[in-house]
Amino acid sequence: MREIQKQRMMRYFIEAASQIVEEEGLGGVTVRKVADLAGYNSATLYNYFQNLDHLIFFASMRFLREYAQSLPRYVTGITNALERYFRVWETFCFYSYDKPEIYHAIFFAKLDIPLEESIKIYYELYPQDLGEQPEDLLPMLLKQDIYARARTILEACVKEGYIKEKDLVEVNEVVLLIYQGMLLRIINKQVDYSVDEAVQKTMKYIKKIIYAYR
Repeated sequence: MREIQKQRMMRYFIEAASQIVEEEGLGGVTVRKVADLAGYNSATLYNYFQNLDHLIFFASMRFLREYAQSLPRYVTGITNALERYFRVWETFCFYSYDKPEIYHAIFFAKLDIPLEESIKIYYELYPQDLGEQPEDLLPMLLKQDIYARARTILEACVKEGYIKEKDLVEVNEVVLLIYQGMLLRIINKQVDYSVDEAVQKTMKYIKKIIYAYR
């Protein structure tokens, strides 16, 4: 009963913070605003979250829901590991470029909180946000470290002979540099690409890298 009550309270605060992110952006989230919207005092919030960054991380995870739930549809029927790798990246780029600040906060911000444990707790609170995932993609979605996430799906390409095992770490790093570079350029308004244009450019460069290492 106590655990159920704790989860209920956490959801109140997470959903209040998510609403503020939706309406005002990440910078609009404060302890006072969240507590007022949730209907509790500020001190109560700290019974459930280490600090404001911890809560913002949980609130940001709510915006991964659309990506996670749509992913199975985008990879259905693709059995080739390389094409599956490209499709996963294309889907991730599409959703992350639509909400770049939030995805950057989840995957690149330096936070002094237990991230892997927080993701596990998040999906215990919101199991529906994970959707019905293929068995091979589930480990990727449960990781917060974006290098580990990307490596998980690239390893299948190694197993099927598309990438040499000795090149795995290097290819993974170069692909992530391409993605992070585009994400930051969008955040900093250094480009005026539409989401589709940004995705197309990113995928063009990712494919060039993969084919260069084959």
